[in-house]
Amino acid sequence: MELARSGAPTAGVVSFHGNLDTPNSRDARNIQGRVLVLHGADDPLVPDEQVLAFQQEMRRGNVDWQMVFYGGAVHSFTDASAGNDPSRGVAYNAEADKRSWAAMNRFFAEIFSSSEE
Repeated sequence: MELARSGAPTAGVVSFHGNLDTPNSRDARNIQGRVLVLHGADDPLVPDEQVLAFQQEMRRGNVDWQMVFYGGAVHSFTDASAGNDPSRGVAYNAEADKRSWAAMNRFFAEIFSSSEE
């Protein structure tokens, strides 16, 4: 996200269970590409306040963005080595892993097919 906020010339960026805060929320106006955030709906490492602040940042920056929440998923849901105990705050979630990678692939197909036109 910080690379996108820097104004780097990207077609799009994808965040998997990422930290969404930033030192300067006004940097969103520098984002040149689209943004896809894939997020565990029960991620205790990224509090609801941070999620709401991110959404507001994207709106204020007029960014083309999407955010997908995966129910029952916590931080590190795509990392099989994170274990399988969500009560620890980090855990693998096979369904969220599969769905998030599919969402990323659709996003890439969209941004790369439209950038070639």
